Amino acid sequence: MAIRIFETDPSAKPKATFSDDTVGRFHGGRQENGIPVALAEWRVTTGDPEVADAISQLMGGSAVETDSTSENYIEVLTERDKVKVVLSGPDAISSDLKLWNGSALIHHCDGVEFLSPDEDKGKPCRCPELMEDRKAAAKAKRGPAPSISVTFRLAEDYDLGLFRLQTGSWKLAEVLHEVENALDKIGTEALCSLELELVEYTTKKGRDVSYRKPVIRALKSWSEAVAEPKF
Repeated sequence: MAIRIFETDPSAKPKATFSDDTVGRFHGGRQENGIPVALAEWRVTTGDPEVADAISQLMGGSAVETDSTSENYIEVLTERDKVKVVLSGPDAISSDLKLWNGSALIHHCDGVEFLSPDEDKGKPCRCPELMEDRKAAAKAKRGPAPSISVTFRLAEDYDLGLFRLQTGSWKLAEVLHEVENALDKIGTEALCSLELELVEYTTKKGRDVSYRKPVIRALKSWSEAVAEPKF
């Protein structure tokens, strides 16, 4: 039987902590019985009850504390598939390609050269040249997949703190250079739309396909946005 001290003293329960200066994470999916499940609206996790309450107020949904013994955090399944965010610029986005074997990173590159370990850094990674071949290798666990990190603030509550989106989306990886170019063109903090966009199509064999992909749309400079009555 587990010790139940947190039921009588909730304030003593340890908060989730992240290895950076973010206050929460955005997710496009979750694990259910060990199986990844895609979501239609953003899911936000945090270790701070005040941040969770703010997210619930802004984006709907109820804050629920996990019962996991290995990790304690608060989860909000929001009611929004779009949210206005503020990115500092192209530097708010980092991306590379990684292949993991359990907790061991066995391949880390930028698509052309190795990024780690130090003894291999700068050497050709020999990944396939074509995007479809790269996807096939990653799906077969023989090649790396995208590892994209985006840090941002919420436009509706700028001072709440920095959030992070970590995704392995190939669809976002394909257009990431366009997003970075748009941010570079704005040249300062930028108001953006962070979306889980619905994609629907029918294959040549007549099978209907539907999924959500993360999308970042650079809209305008943040200073321009705050000067307007509503952004």
